[in-house]
Amino acid sequence: GTSNDSEVTNFILVGFRVRPELHILLFLVFLLVYAMGLLGNVGMMAIIKTDSWLNTPMYFFLGNLSFIDLFYSSVIAPKAMINFWSESKSISFAGCVTQLFLFALFIVTEGFLLAAMAYDRFIAICNPLLYSVQMSTRLCSQLVAGSYFTDCISSIIHTNKTFTLFFHAFWAMDHFYCNDHPLQRVSCSDLYIHKMVSFFLCSIIVLPTIIVIIVSYMYIVSTVLKTCSTEGSKKAFSTCSSHVGVVSVLCGAVFFMYLAPDRFYELNKVSSLCYTLVTPMLNLLIYSLRTKDVKEALRNILEKKII
Repeated sequence: GTSNDSEVTNFILVGFRVRPELHILLFLVFLLVYAMGLLGNVGMMAIIKTDSWLNTPMYFFLGNLSFIDLFYSSVIAPKAMINFWSESKSISFAGCVTQLFLFALFIVTEGFLLAAMAYDRFIAICNPLLYSVQMSTRLCSQLVAGSYFTDCISSIIHTNKTFTLFFHAFWAMDHFYCNDHPLQRVSCSDLYIHKMVSFFLCSIIVLPTIIVIIVSYMYIVSTVLKTCSTEGSKKAFSTCSSHVGVVSVLCGAVFFMYLAPDRFYELNKVSSLCYTLVTPMLNLLIYSLRTKDVKEALRNILEKKII
């Protein structure tokens, strides 16, 4: 009872194992969180685009972060909400390939952007006199373009390797979207090479990203403690607090998903929900509520509209 990927026509997404009457509640939760993230991230991009005071490297990266949050949640949420009302709960093979590829692309690109933002804060605090020279518009554009290009290559390799696996005749995935772990669980192939490829990609992409963030903040903390007064230290750390909050939320959810034992698979789905829907909304709230420049820009836009 096995079949290779060329014969697969669709997969079944089991979703959350709850009573049918709770599907309406889950649908409303998904809809509310997704709508808030959608409207908020579009609003954030519009504010950054229209306010000239936000024409800085930090907000250039933040605008791209909002763009990524908007699209990777859109890869997951609409299909999940449709399946709450669908009896078949199926996703086509092509749809599953597309979902896995785009999600892998956007989630890893977000990590690269967070690393670029950590480097930006490092230059701003540790080398403030050279900030405008080192963080030029050209360099920022190259960092973003390089992130997309590198992650596109890695996503192609990862997706291709995943869908060359052999799958069981019953292709029901115990998840609400096409992800690597659920696909491995319905595969009857030897996963050794697949896991080695995934480990290699993580080693050359994810690990350097984490190292850049950690090293940047080690230098930031060291510089602030050596050169700043108490008031200066508070001001310096406040400029990094939003970024630290976003990194903590994303890394916490991803690490929990990959480190949680398989027997807690429903918790795995909850952690996946956190970084596919909740994290894009939290990123927006963290930056909009904790960043004075964003609040001031929003206030100016509203005052102009009222006038």
